[in-house]
Amino acid sequence: MNPNIDKSLNSFRRTSFVTVVAVYFLILVGGIVRSTGSGMGCPDWPKCFGSVIPPTSVNQLPLDYQEKYLAIRLAKNERFVALLEKLGFTETAEAIANDKSILVEEEFNAVKTWIEYLNRLVGVVIGLLIVQTVWKSLKLRNVDPWIFIYSIIALILVVFTAWIGSIVVSTNLLAWMITFHMLLALGVVAFLLLANHRSERLDRQHGVKMEVPRKVQTILILGTILMLIQVVLGTQVREQIDRISFSLGGLLREEWVERVGVNFLIHRSFSLLLLSIHGLYFFWAFKFTVRKTKVNLWSQVLIGLIILEIATGMSMAYFGIPAFLQPVHLLLGSLILGVEFVLILQLKDHIQFKIN
Repeated sequence: MNPNIDKSLNSFRRTSFVTVVAVYFLILVGGIVRSTGSGMGCPDWPKCFGSVIPPTSVNQLPLDYQEKYLAIRLAKNERFVALLEKLGFTETAEAIANDKSILVEEEFNAVKTWIEYLNRLVGVVIGLLIVQTVWKSLKLRNVDPWIFIYSIIALILVVFTAWIGSIVVSTNLLAWMITFHMLLALGVVAFLLLANHRSERLDRQHGVKMEVPRKVQTILILGTILMLIQVVLGTQVREQIDRISFSLGGLLREEWVERVGVNFLIHRSFSLLLLSIHGLYFFWAFKFTVRKTKVNLWSQVLIGLIILEIATGMSMAYFGIPAFLQPVHLLLGSLILGVEFVLILQLKDHIQFKIN
């Protein structure tokens, strides 16, 4: 291969990989924002209290700042509701228009404001990294146009995710909007991983062909689908916990799980199903794949992440949902999905399936 192409490929791989790491870091920071209740630390978007650098004291804000920023949010919500109605989502639009929780405006808290502000700064860095990823992919259009296409889609998703983030703020952290926002971030990761994988396929030294049963990939795809469902179930449990925490004033943490009820039981039971399915995948992966290959090594990473995910979930259930574990639990779930996606792509490329 042309040395210039090799150089461009290596540069693209580094940039796209760093961008993926940055997105996962943003997911972690987003979890910290939520666990500390800092989501409304900045009541406007993209600025924070109307400034590029947010205030450090309430004395720097006008006396009527709550009314002012509530009016700004409501005006933005009206435009969003009108857009939803035009797109045919009349029930959703009506639900947002009639949601009284949106009318609540939080008092200024310097710590929460700066936590949310740092979250937004990380988002800006990711935006710049995505732009750089697209720029690096331009040189590879003639080698593999899909690298450029996936990078562009990732950029579009990042822009859309940022806009949805502004809606999350204007709707005062509407629960389903937070879930949708997180799923979009996972979509960004997926397309970045696709682009990175396509670039690795061009490496002449890439991969080792292995003959394994098709059931290995099938069970992994099933596990990935169920893991995505589990993540969504987890966000629903978290939404209930947020409401319980608010009603109890952040006190009596040891009672939060008990008050969640059936949703928590479903979420917990689902984790046992996931462990069983991934345990079967892990057994087959070690039985049929070559040792020290990428598939084999990533399979070890996957089972390790799943064990850690279950451990953090159990720790939250039995130790009153420690705030520091909540973002870690979310990050681990997101990492599991990413590793599963990488493994599915690698299995597709490196495995010669046989009927068994």
